[in-house]
Amino acid sequence: MPKSPADLAGELVELPPSAISLVIKDETYFDAIRGVVDIFASKKDLNTIYISAAIPSQSIIDVLNILEVKMDNIFFVDCISHIMMGSTKRHPNVFMVESPTMLENIMLKAEYLIKKAEGKPTVILLDSINALAIHNSAKILSEFIHIIINNMRAKNAYIVIFSIEGFTSDEIGNMMSFVCDLNISMEDGGDD
Repeated sequence: MPKSPADLAGELVELPPSAISLVIKDETYFDAIRGVVDIFASKKDLNTIYISAAIPSQSIIDVLNILEVKMDNIFFVDCISHIMMGSTKRHPNVFMVESPTMLENIMLKAEYLIKKAEGKPTVILLDSINALAIHNSAKILSEFIHIIINNMRAKNAYIVIFSIEGFTSDEIGNMMSFVCDLNISMEDGGDD
């Protein structure tokens, strides 16, 4: 049975700042987002930096608004909207990167947002490793993930990386096992 957003948040709250690979399915996608961005971040009073490489940030913002999630402490580094649809209406908490291949720019935007938070604890949600793997070679992606995790660890940030079950190659799966402290699945829920 899939975990509820509250179950996921409860599991994350117990952890110290870590790098976490979160394995999700299509049907648990929005529960995972809600568990991390709404419940977990609220319980720990964290800023959220949402790196959107799979779905445009405006679509995520629309869902969060429907769920009545406060947007004050949620910031987006959107690297997919520009190549998908060009310029559209933009939320003030969205910072654009032209392409998911511009990994250094993604890193710089995340670093900027952490610096701008002036020491407030942060969770970085990377959505998703699978989307970045479509646009980048495994070697370059591996270097990026290794660098971003180490940089964010130094800043005591949580890093949650979505991995879509059934769409992750063995190479990406091995990389995630190597760089992440913990592998959690949305399918490990109890019998609620």
